[in-house]
Amino acid sequence: MKARTVYICQNCGATSARWIGRCPVCGEWGTFAEERQERNGNRSDRPGTPSPQPIALSEVDAHVIERIRTGIGEIDRVTGGGFVPGSLVLLTGDPGIGKSTLLLQVCAHLTHSSPLYISGEESLEQLRLRACRLKPSPQNLLVLAETELESVENAITRSPTPVVIVDSVQTLYSSELESPAGSVTQVREAAARLQRIAKQTGKVIVLVGHVTKEGMIAGPKVLEHVVDTVLQFDGEVPYAYRVLRALKNRFGPTDELGFFEMTAEGLRELSNPSALFLSEGTVSESGVTIAVVLQGTRPLLVEVQALVTPSSYTVPQRSITGYDYRRLQMIMAVLERRLGIGLRQYDLFANVVGGLRLEDPALDAALALAIVSSHRDRSLPPSTAVFGELGLTGELRPVRLPELRVREAQRLGIRRLVLPKSSAEAFSGSIPNIDLVAVDRLSLALTHLFP
Repeated sequence: MKARTVYICQNCGATSARWIGRCPVCGEWGTFAEERQERNGNRSDRPGTPSPQPIALSEVDAHVIERIRTGIGEIDRVTGGGFVPGSLVLLTGDPGIGKSTLLLQVCAHLTHSSPLYISGEESLEQLRLRACRLKPSPQNLLVLAETELESVENAITRSPTPVVIVDSVQTLYSSELESPAGSVTQVREAAARLQRIAKQTGKVIVLVGHVTKEGMIAGPKVLEHVVDTVLQFDGEVPYAYRVLRALKNRFGPTDELGFFEMTAEGLRELSNPSALFLSEGTVSESGVTIAVVLQGTRPLLVEVQALVTPSSYTVPQRSITGYDYRRLQMIMAVLERRLGIGLRQYDLFANVVGGLRLEDPALDAALALAIVSSHRDRSLPPSTAVFGELGLTGELRPVRLPELRVREAQRLGIRRLVLPKSSAEAFSGSIPNIDLVAVDRLSLALTHLFP
């Protein structure tokens, strides 16, 4: 074994042969720390170790791998149908958001196997108390309280279970390294060795990861590169619901969302998440619009609110929650330049109700109509929804999968739906119980809604 001293940035994982004050990669000051690394000799120095030989891609067995269903539909939706054998999955989220609870419920549904749960943060007694309050409660769960990486490796290789959960990767440490647990070196070493075990044994290894105060995944960036799937579990503190999303997925989509509600008996799946983001009843008020957005292949109806009020400041305030601030600026410029609606002397506050963060550009039209509604102090007609991307010339551009959006609006009792004219051309004939208002410009939508 050969030892060397390196300096590693504790923020981004950049390395240097000497200490420097400012990291040249992330630009942070004072983040480099000295760490000693043990390194093995080259493969050629080890006698009897054969070198791998390349083979033709056509000779690789291309049989269909059967996924491991978790028994929780929302997780299977986000992962693309379940966990792939031999994959390394990283689950991150804020402290107390419910990561361990979610994984214990996954273990409770895996009745065909006995998952292995390795806890580095809780004792076995604490884990038992948490599991007892869940319904259903995991019965065939194997548990181990251990943080030494070598002991964890032995437990995983000896266990016949196809699913292993490590809570969390930041608590693991290798006795071969002198750096403390949670350091960049230890996290990188643990992820690399667990990835090797997952590929060799075909087990699914789920790692629980910490996040920083900025909401980023703690540890080196290589952690996200090593794993096959990165799942983020988050939610707003005042609300009981939780959202599971895939930030990276080598075996499925990355734009699907899974919705849960935190209860006293654990997390409950939400089959109709649109009900979370809509107010009770169909009474409309000024500044309120219902938008039909798409997250992956799941349509959602969300309520968009805007408040336009005369400003008492030299520079008017602009604020939006749940959507891109740059798109808000673009929408305001289009309203002023193309429709003659002056907003320079007004404060503007916009919000996607429920704390949901959206990136679907189909929200543009709904946000623009909410701003105009608040500016004119006139409400939209009841049971009216809208979707469409807003162009810089004031046109409504088509969005993907308009059929799913229309069917979801129809299912939830929407009576009038404003949509881009090019998207409406995909429908032949009328849709029962819903009036489709197809327009190609935002000005025409205003004419229909505010005659």
